[in-house]
Amino acid sequence: MRLFGPFDANLTAIENLCGVSLHADGDGLVIAGASDAVDRAERVVRGMLDAAVRGAQLTPHDVSLAASDARAPAQRDLPDTLFRTSRGKQIRPRTPGQRAFTEAIAAHPLTFGIGPAGTGKTFLAVVMAVRALKERRVSRIVLSRPAVEAGEKLGFLPGDVKEKVDPYLRPLYDALAECLDDGVVAKYLERGTIEIAPIAFMRGRTLSDGFVILDEAQNATRAQLKMFLTRLGEGSTMIVNGDVTQIDLPRGVESGLLEVPRRFAGIPEIGLVELDETDVVRHPLVAKIIRAYAADP
Repeated sequence: MRLFGPFDANLTAIENLCGVSLHADGDGLVIAGASDAVDRAERVVRGMLDAAVRGAQLTPHDVSLAASDARAPAQRDLPDTLFRTSRGKQIRPRTPGQRAFTEAIAAHPLTFGIGPAGTGKTFLAVVMAVRALKERRVSRIVLSRPAVEAGEKLGFLPGDVKEKVDPYLRPLYDALAECLDDGVVAKYLERGTIEIAPIAFMRGRTLSDGFVILDEAQNATRAQLKMFLTRLGEGSTMIVNGDVTQIDLPRGVESGLLEVPRRFAGIPEIGLVELDETDVVRHPLVAKIIRAYAADP
């Protein structure tokens, strides 16, 4: 049941991706089609079967990842579950780019994730942070982003500082809500175990023993990004995410994220993962929208 998926959705995805036909025959699975397509489909099925035996709840997204692996010279196992929510949902990378991103986070104290909207940069970064907190590898999570409006002026917002900046930080709250119950999030926020603040609040701090995420980093200037990166303290992991095609800074102000690939290339302690439209996991139309804008910027 885990291999086939609800209403055989996984088998249908394999048929569409590999150009074969599949049907169950007793305790076997028959793959029919051209020789090379059958070979590829078999590698996909075997990779998924190994994951199903380990208890993974497989989806058509896992089919896509297994199919990508099947094209590689050395086949890789589907990734293990990163995190299991209180509602039983299993969270895993869905694309090769997402797998590279999570592997880089696990291997480096500082990782940059650069790519278009919908590639899961924010969500996966928060998942890795929550997992580290649950496993007691860090004592706190610090989430930050620049308070820059996306193309429209919102004017003066009412309320205290938290109420003023909350609209800018809503995507981070949404990612937390996917991983943790509302009551748990509220408790962590009240205790300071999870801190959400705009980048302007980071100056002068040293962020030790924590998991630190800067989201929407394309809207941080060079000076702001340098200030934020130098907050990294002992025992901490830092992730910086951004999309260089969605810079909302005023005209004439350059994004600090643009120079990151050049400035930090060759530093082994720093991971740099660039995702593209093939890693989009929102509605399938999002990838087409990204390609349309890229073709005629």
